[in-house]
Amino acid sequence: MMKFLIALVLVATMSYAEEMGTKGGSCILSQDGKVNVSWKAYKTPAKVGVGGIFDSVKYTAVAPKGNNFREILVGSSVVIDTASVNSKNSGRDVKLVQFFFEQMSSKNITAKIVDIKSNKRERGKPKTGVMSVAVTMNGVTKNVPMEYIFNKGDLSATGNIDLLDFSASKALSSINKACFDLHEGKTWSDVTIGFQTNIKFELCHAK
Repeated sequence: MMKFLIALVLVATMSYAEEMGTKGGSCILSQDGKVNVSWKAYKTPAKVGVGGIFDSVKYTAVAPKGNNFREILVGSSVVIDTASVNSKNSGRDVKLVQFFFEQMSSKNITAKIVDIKSNKRERGKPKTGVMSVAVTMNGVTKNVPMEYIFNKGDLSATGNIDLLDFSASKALSSINKACFDLHEGKTWSDVTIGFQTNIKFELCHAK
């Protein structure tokens, strides 16, 4: 009977550690300090996606280590240099900078994680949840919900913004005009945004 009780305690302890607990736990989580920011915009009436990244992203972590996601992520921020936009097409990048980003009030986009809520953990499946990210662009700040997934140390999140919410109609009209034929007269205002980073975990059984 005693062996059975000990076994139950061990199983419960491991399950709790796997949660990497929004409430704490025995894990030590740490970041490597690098964040990759991605985007996908849409053109033509068929809504064809065109994606890319930003080569210059300055990330400031609220804490290098912590016991849970909230401790190391909420309060962390990025500063994105829009002149570093990279769609793997140099001609397109020049147009994006000149006819879109330079029409904004600032050449930088900033974002800060202001909240995080984890979904109930399912054993054997990646950890998921939703982050609230305050995005500031063109002098306007909006909280954007971003769904995240954490799997084997890789943390990625995606969300959607509407450029019109950031008073960017001027910039949108400018890029649409510059690329009118290529876009078949239609440049969409919604954009998919995302980021990816690596998180290490120690002293726990998170998978």
